Amino acid sequence: MIEIPIDRLSAEILSAIIEEFILREGTDYGAQEAGMDNKVAQVHRQLARGDVLITFDPATENCTLLTKHQFQRYSSEGTEQDNQNTSESGSRASAYEDYSQDLGHDND
Repeated sequence: MIEIPIDRLSAEILSAIIEEFILREGTDYGAQEAGMDNKVAQVHRQLARGDVLITFDPATENCTLLTKHQFQRYSSEGTEQDNQNTSESGSRASAYEDYSQDLGHDND
């Protein structure tokens, strides 16, 4: 999961991401339903404060908005999974390297 800084996006792209998120999520804005302009403004404020982040997931090629807490949780889970995959693939690679070296010695 990659954080996309809002200052790296054009105003048009930022608005499109926010509107798509609002329409997709059907977010609850309290007892009174807010209009689209109010929802967009609320999300803009959350992004400006850093409470909400724009993220991109290269695995799914999806862009979404997450709270800072959600992003930190996904990042720590991803790091743990990457570390696990690295250690697993490292042990497999070592076993494979040893195996191929053993085969080379048998053929001599």
